[in-house]
Amino acid sequence: MTIRLPGPGGALRDYRPRTEPLAVTAGTPFTSRTVFSAAHVVADPYADVSPGSPAAVDWDATLAFRRHLWSHGLGVAEAMDTAQRGMGLDWAGAAELIRRSAAEARSAGGRIACGVGTDQLPATEFGHPYGLAEIRAAYEEQLALVEESGARAILMASRALAAAAKGPEDYLEVYGHLLRQASEPVILHWLGPMFDPALEGYWGATDLDAATRTFLDVVAAHPDKVDGIKVSLLDAEREIDIRRRLPKGVRCYTGDDFNYPELIAGDDQGFSHALLGIFDPLGPLAAEAVRVLDTGDVRGFRDLLDPTVGLSRHLFQAPTRFYKTGVVFLAWLAGHQAHFTMVGGLQSARSLPHLARAYELADGLGLFPDPKLAEERMRTLLGVYGVDR
Repeated sequence: MTIRLPGPGGALRDYRPRTEPLAVTAGTPFTSRTVFSAAHVVADPYADVSPGSPAAVDWDATLAFRRHLWSHGLGVAEAMDTAQRGMGLDWAGAAELIRRSAAEARSAGGRIACGVGTDQLPATEFGHPYGLAEIRAAYEEQLALVEESGARAILMASRALAAAAKGPEDYLEVYGHLLRQASEPVILHWLGPMFDPALEGYWGATDLDAATRTFLDVVAAHPDKVDGIKVSLLDAEREIDIRRRLPKGVRCYTGDDFNYPELIAGDDQGFSHALLGIFDPLGPLAAEAVRVLDTGDVRGFRDLLDPTVGLSRHLFQAPTRFYKTGVVFLAWLAGHQAHFTMVGGLQSARSLPHLARAYELADGLGLFPDPKLAEERMRTLLGVYGVDR
C-alpha cells in the first residue's frame, strides 16, 4: 500500500512505507566512545499558552524519552539547543528540566550532562549589552544549579557574552573565572552561528582561525578543569584540527550533525566522542553502531551509521536552528509522544514537503519501532494539510 507525499515542488508522489523496523536491542555501556544524545522536550498540548509565554512541558513524556535513551546506553545532554533552549524554553523551564532529569538519571543509573548558560538575563532595552560581571554572575547561578543536581556541566555559548565582549581577552577572563570556580571538569561548547545567529563572532573574532586560537587558549590554561570540548561548526576539517591540538586527556565531543560517522570513527591520530542532536531520533541505531565500533569493527560501524547522514543533513538544512521541528516530528511518528506540538509553536517552522521527506528517509532507515503507527500518523498530518489520502 502506498502513501502520497508532497515533494519540494508541491507535486504528490507515491511512496511505499517500510513494514518492518530495524532490529536493534538495548545493551551494555559503550567501551570505546563516550556518547551523549541532546534530547528534546515534549510540550503539553493541552496547555493554554500563547507565543512568548513560558513553556508548558509534559514532564512524564519528557522524562520517558530520556529513559528510552538511557536504556540503549546513551548519555543525555540536557537543557541544550535541542531542548529549544532560547527558542521556546526559558531559564525557569530549563532549570526545572535539569532538576527533574538529573534526579531521573540517578534513579535510572544514566549518564547526564546539563547546559549552563546566561539565558536568565532578559533582552536589554535598545540592545545595550550587559557587563561582564553580570554575565559571570548569570553563568555562576546556572553552574551552581547543575553541580548541585549531580550532573556534569556543559558551559554553553552565551548570547549576552557575544554581545558584550570587546575581544578575545573578555572570553579568556569570563571562561577562566568559571573554570577556576567549577568543582568538577566541564565540557566547553562552541556553537556556531548556523545554529544561533546571535553567536556570530564568538571567541572574539569572525575569522575562524583566530576564534579557534582563543578557544584553545581557554582549554590550555585550565586543562584539569576541562573534561572535553563540543564543536558544533559543521566543519569536519576544523574539528579534526582542533581535536589534534587539545591537551592530553581532554576529549573532543563532535557536534557535527553532517559528518559524525567519520569523526567518531577517527583516524590514526585520534577520534571524536559524540554529543549530538541527531542522536535523539537515531538513538537505538546509533547505539547499535557504537557497540559494533567497540569490537574494533570500524567498517561495520560505518555501514550502520553512514546511511543516516542523508536524514541528518535533511533535518539540519538551513535555517539549521529549526532542526528541532524535524526531531520532534520523528519522535511523534516513532510513538515517543502522542502529538506533534512543540513549545513556542515551533511545529510550524518546517514545511509539509520537508516533513514528508523526513518521514520517508527515517522510514527507509527502519527507525520507527511501529512502521504502521508512523504511517497512520503521517496520513493524519497529510489530511490536516488537505492532502487526499
